[in-house]
Amino acid sequence: MARTSILMAMEDFYAVHRNYTTKLVLHIRDSSADSVQAASEAVDLLKNYNVRAIIGPQKSSEATFVANLGNKSQVPVISFTATSPTLTSGSMPYFLRATPSDTAQVNCIAALIKGYGWREVVPIYEDTDYASSDQVEQELYKLMTMQTRVYVVHMLSSIASTLFMKANELGMMSEMYAWVLTDGIANIIDSLNPSILDSMNGALGVKFYVPKSKELDDFTPRWTKRFKQDYPNDPSAQLGIFGLWGYDTIWALAQAAEKVNMVDDMFQKQQDKKPSTCFGTLGISTVGPKLIDAILHNTFRGLSGDFDLKKRQLQPSTFQIINIVGRSSQQIGFWTAKHGIIRTLDQNGSKTTNANSMPELNPVIWPGKVYVVPKGWQLPTNGNKLRVGVTSSGYPEFMKAERDPITNATIATGYAIDVFEEVLKGLPYAIPYEYVAFDFEGASYNDFVYQVHLGVYDVAIGDITIRYNRTSYVDFTLPYTESGVAMIVQVKDDTNKNTWVFLKPLTTDLWLGSIAFFIYTGIVIWLLERRINNAELTGSFFRQLGIAIYFSFFADRERIDSILSRLVVIVWVFVLLVITSSYTANLSSILTVQQLQPTVTDVHELIREGEYVGYHNGSYVGNLLEVLGFDRTKIRAYKTSEDFAMHSLKGAKMVVLLLSYMKFPTSSYFLQSIAKVTQWLDQFTNPKALALHSPRDPL
Repeated sequence: MARTSILMAMEDFYAVHRNYTTKLVLHIRDSSADSVQAASEAVDLLKNYNVRAIIGPQKSSEATFVANLGNKSQVPVISFTATSPTLTSGSMPYFLRATPSDTAQVNCIAALIKGYGWREVVPIYEDTDYASSDQVEQELYKLMTMQTRVYVVHMLSSIASTLFMKANELGMMSEMYAWVLTDGIANIIDSLNPSILDSMNGALGVKFYVPKSKELDDFTPRWTKRFKQDYPNDPSAQLGIFGLWGYDTIWALAQAAEKVNMVDDMFQKQQDKKPSTCFGTLGISTVGPKLIDAILHNTFRGLSGDFDLKKRQLQPSTFQIINIVGRSSQQIGFWTAKHGIIRTLDQNGSKTTNANSMPELNPVIWPGKVYVVPKGWQLPTNGNKLRVGVTSSGYPEFMKAERDPITNATIATGYAIDVFEEVLKGLPYAIPYEYVAFDFEGASYNDFVYQVHLGVYDVAIGDITIRYNRTSYVDFTLPYTESGVAMIVQVKDDTNKNTWVFLKPLTTDLWLGSIAFFIYTGIVIWLLERRINNAELTGSFFRQLGIAIYFSFFADRERIDSILSRLVVIVWVFVLLVITSSYTANLSSILTVQQLQPTVTDVHELIREGEYVGYHNGSYVGNLLEVLGFDRTKIRAYKTSEDFAMHSLKGAKMVVLLLSYMKFPTSSYFLQSIAKVTQWLDQFTNPKALALHSPRDPL
């Protein structure tokens, strides 16, 4: 790919710049993917051909050798494929990278990992050029024993092909697995063998984004035609980003060579007194410093986009995120340094990488042909399942445990189970678990919880109250229902419908206040009318005061002359209107609505009277009632609503329940239980309803 691109770049450049006085001459060598061979070829080019620049080599390990030779002879070495971050300009001033460093894609990969909620990933890379198929298989078996199921693959395409073929054979390209390919593989994904692409199905890839242009559209078919002519036995290869960087590198070097005066260029011998190796016989290029400076200051728009090496390597700001589906790749979004992960490049506004932004990407088909994002974490194949203790509550809406007659497995349902399973769904990893039933016959919730401490269960779930004694041997989650206790008692109609019921709407204080205000208004009117000598006010003092008070009833014979008196009367009429309306409403309520009051308002009252009390069997409420002072023989336990009614028939005046049982919003079973008790109480004592009353905190 690189050779075809470089040759075409030479032809295209000098076809456009026919007037240039300098021209590049190529001396092509093959390093055979060997670092020593690459160094040997470089020495030959520098010593025998006095080359002014070296383009390549391909691998970072080869570039390390060749770059040191370039530094020694002051000859620029430009590689468009060596991406190792260890190749820094600090120790290699004559080395330039016409490609980004591997670190450039780290932020994009990290954004993907964060966006999908994965907490851990396993990087897979090669540390040998001679990894066999058996060695790859052994490493994959090790990965299968780990909990993490997200892998970042960073290796050459040859070894990556073997890796994915083996991973597919071992069942690791299935759901629950996630694979992310770095640019080294993703950039040439379209050139891989179709059978290899089949084994990569569902993987994500990060590749450098190449902006579309007319020049690129014209060049691509020409390159494809030329490549098929040069390599007819490799028809599947397609033009990739490395080919474009090779093309642009030739243009950058050719432009820099034209700017530098090459007439006086020569190689000076090194000042070594006695060279000990062939390296010591290499000359020093006098034009090398000028040439590399010209390359650093030359920027242009190439086929790969903006070509700028002023920081001694390309600085891409946009990556394309792809999904391998079938035998091709599909674009699902982009990553930019400014906006983070986005679906399209023309999207406005600042975007950050988080879990909420991922659904905005195009759909991803994950390994196993599923659309559900892998958890990224799972117990290894030889791991144990989480043993979850369950039991049947007195209120099945909270939890009910049954045994499947066919599989003999424990099946648990209810509100507590729903909460537990939703928590597992929200975790960024998968936890295999199994329900194990607890036999509640003759046991309490304390015994149930203690099974976790004994190691019988890894976790216990249900309608379990957080108690101080239980926290000494187990840990609790945060509560998801309201805690506390409440009691159910009978009620009575507190309405007294006797002859004097009309006096009940207003309190005594309000009656006395209204009468006093009535008399006060009359006195004020009398004083105001006396000031203007009202003719109606004649006779004795008491007669005049009585007439003034009577003014409030607007008698026809009496007349108010003072403006101030009339204002006082208006205020009084308004107050009288409010009192009258309130009185009418309260009286109507008393005569039509039942006024229900609990028969018991204090638990200590039942203790003094020695009454029976009921509670849910197994609950800590039984011990609590004994602590409060109830006689043990007076405490009745029940399991179901039917037991509730039976204990009530035995004379229990009060039942103490947890608030969560009373306030459970969707517990139709509990409502049915209340209805049954209501029916029984209606037959037994003919009450009008039940009241739920919260007592004082007994603790």
